[in-house]
Amino acid sequence: MSHGQTHATHVDLGDPQLSERISAGIAAVEELLHHEIDRGQDFVKEKVSHLSSAGGKRFRPMMALLASEFGARPGSPEVVKAATVVEMVHVATLYHDDVMDEAERRRGVESANFRWTNSVAILAGDVLLAHASRLMSQLDTHTVEHFSETFEELVTGQMRETIGAGEANAVEHYMAVIREKTAVLIASAGYLGAYHAGATPEQAAALRQIGGAIGMIFQIVDDIIDIFSDSKESGKTPGTDLREGVFTLPVLYALEEEGTVGDELRGLLTGPLGDDASVERAIELLRQSGGREKAMNDVHGYLRVVEEQLSVLPECAASEALRQLADYTVRRVG
Repeated sequence: MSHGQTHATHVDLGDPQLSERISAGIAAVEELLHHEIDRGQDFVKEKVSHLSSAGGKRFRPMMALLASEFGARPGSPEVVKAATVVEMVHVATLYHDDVMDEAERRRGVESANFRWTNSVAILAGDVLLAHASRLMSQLDTHTVEHFSETFEELVTGQMRETIGAGEANAVEHYMAVIREKTAVLIASAGYLGAYHAGATPEQAAALRQIGGAIGMIFQIVDDIIDIFSDSKESGKTPGTDLREGVFTLPVLYALEEEGTVGDELRGLLTGPLGDDASVERAIELLRQSGGREKAMNDVHGYLRVVEEQLSVLPECAASEALRQLADYTVRRVG
């Protein structure tokens, strides 16, 4: 990583002191991440730093640092280590994801498998897991145990997605995939941040649930925006998922509907949509369906989980920041 590249490590969480502490924590994670990755053979380092230096939002470390605010040692070196482990694993899953998706771009740079080969991309992900294991060994065995469960869930989610729903209910399958693939690592960030700051087991469990619920909200909201957003506002081309034959929650709900809209959608959405006219027609039908509303009901269900679990925690700048984070995500739908 050339240190000429800087990441926007300053975050605004509504409270200047909290924002300052979290920003300092993210900068410390960034530094530890590059220090840890910067070992081994040059050809390994080059491959491994490729995606991690492409940046990303560093959302998971932020979750860990916010959760650490509820313990006696917020932002401690152990918290920074745990936050770095979570980010490393996240980046490792991106390498592996790119291979599964055969993606050509990731975070604005060529994806690793496109730039080299699938085998090298998988090995780069594996090296990151080795680095994460080394950092965990400096923490404690409880962290290793917690993490092994988390990683097994991540792999299960990736495998579940790859195999497909089969005979299972499509909505339940989708929910299980995003819980395992996305939410579990954000939940882990919340849990490890709290645990390593010395929060009580009850508080750590609440922060784990809050992280998981925020993860679900993020993913479902993204999926809704992919179909229903105005491309001028979101900067995204609507229907990217549909073009690829990926049916997300609002689509799955619409496909379950009785009546003419459901019937036409079922006829239209049998696989990837090749032409623009089909995509536009599908989006028009989806707008007429109740898919968006049903998906939003689920989002509000997860918002309630965040609220319920926040009630276990003391009110402070960090609890307000977590509340705002969840609310802000939902407001992105417009």
